Amino acid sequence: MPDSEQTPLAAQRVRRDTASRTLAASRIADLAALDPAAAILMIESLRSSLDDTLQLLGEHIDPC
Repeated sequence: MPDSEQTPLAAQRVRRDTASRTLAASRIADLAALDPAAAILMIESLRSSLDDTLQLLGEHIDPC
């Protein structure tokens, strides 16, 4: 779906689904087996997902 046709709700679903997949991937990863670089990448990915999720919640709580 082109960006011009994508609804805000559809975009929010994509953001939510992306955050859910990131969290699921981190849950199934063997954290003890990760090398330091992979662990850092996972942490950064989770931070980004958390930030996006909080922004998404903010859009529902305080829509502008």
